[in-house]
Amino acid sequence: MHIQPHLIPMVKQHLRDHAQIGSDGLLFYAVRTGRQLPHSTLSYNFRKTREAAGRPDLTAHALRHTGAVLAAQSGATLKELMARLGHTTPQMAMRYQHASDERDRELAKRLSEMANGR
Repeated sequence: MHIQPHLIPMVKQHLRDHAQIGSDGLLFYAVRTGRQLPHSTLSYNFRKTREAAGRPDLTAHALRHTGAVLAAQSGATLKELMARLGHTTPQMAMRYQHASDERDRELAKRLSEMANGR
């Protein structure tokens, strides 16, 4: 899976500053032990970050849903969404799709433009 080009500089910076060196190096690791970062540490830091962002309701899984919806709104086909999310069935990929008021407004605008011959 490819990542968005605008994120590449941030990923490279993280790799330089925080990841272990080498092809077997960990992206996120416990500095004291050099081992995989414990889930409790990741959860603790995610909670602190979401509260600082004013989104105490946000979950890591919600970020996955957001990514899936944005990919679909960007024009991804169902098969492309399935590949991006690692799903083997269309039904599972569709569980990650959500309607939004902003998108509905845009669709209404486009339909109106079509009706007016634009």
